Amino acid sequence: MVGPTTGPSFASLRVGQLSYATALSLQEELLDKRRRSDCDTLILLQHPPVITLGRGADDSGLNNTESSLRQCGIDVHRISRGGEVTLHNPGQLVGYPIIDLSNYGHDLHRYLRLLEEVLIRTAADYGITAIRQPGKTGIWVGEKKLASIGVGVRRWISWHGFALNICNDLEQFRHIVPCGMPDVRMTSFKELGSDPVKVTTVEDDLIRNFSKVFQSRYQGEYEPETVTQTSLA
Repeated sequence: MVGPTTGPSFASLRVGQLSYATALSLQEELLDKRRRSDCDTLILLQHPPVITLGRGADDSGLNNTESSLRQCGIDVHRISRGGEVTLHNPGQLVGYPIIDLSNYGHDLHRYLRLLEEVLIRTAADYGITAIRQPGKTGIWVGEKKLASIGVGVRRWISWHGFALNICNDLEQFRHIVPCGMPDVRMTSFKELGSDPVKVTTVEDDLIRNFSKVFQSRYQGEYEPETVTQTSLA
C-alpha cells in the first residue's frame, strides 16, 4: 500500500463471504485503527443470510419470529446503525466504509448523499438508471429499491454502510418489512435484466466510483497483515 498522501485516501479490504458477527468485529478493529492512521478503509463483502435491525426498528419489521427465522438458516442481529430492518444474503454486495467524516465537513447528510451517488454511478455502469426518492435513503429503480443504506458514526468516523442487490435471492426479503415500509419491493441487477455479472466485478467498479465521488485517492488493497487473524476467524 502506498504511503501517506495529502487529502483523503482509502484502501479496500475485500474479504469474500463473512458472517455478520465477524464483520462487526472487523469494523470495530478498523474503527480503532482509523483513529491512529490517516487512511480510510472500504470493506467489501457478502454475508450469509442475516437480518439486521437498526436503532429505529422493532419486531414489527419482522414477518416471522426470530426462532423461526433461525430455523430457516437466517440469523438475526440488533445493531447500532441508523435505519430500520434489512436483509443480507449471498449475491448482495455489502460495503462498510470506515472513513473520517472530518474530511467531509462533519456532515452526515452529505455523507449519505455521497454514498447514494456511488451506488447510482455503479448501477449506471451496468445499464441501470437508479434514482433517489425524496425523503428516503438508498437508491431506487422506479418504485423498487435496489440498494439500502444504514450507517453509524463514532467520533466522526463512519461504520456500517450499504447493501447493493446484484444477483441475490430476493424471495428472502418476504421475511421482513424492508426499511419499515410495507409497500416496498426490492430489486436487483439480475431482476432488472443486467447481463450476468460476478459480485467481485461490481466491486471493481464500485471502488472506482467511490474514489471519484469522495475525491479520495485509492491506495490499493489493504495489506492482510494489518488485520488481525482474530477478526477474520
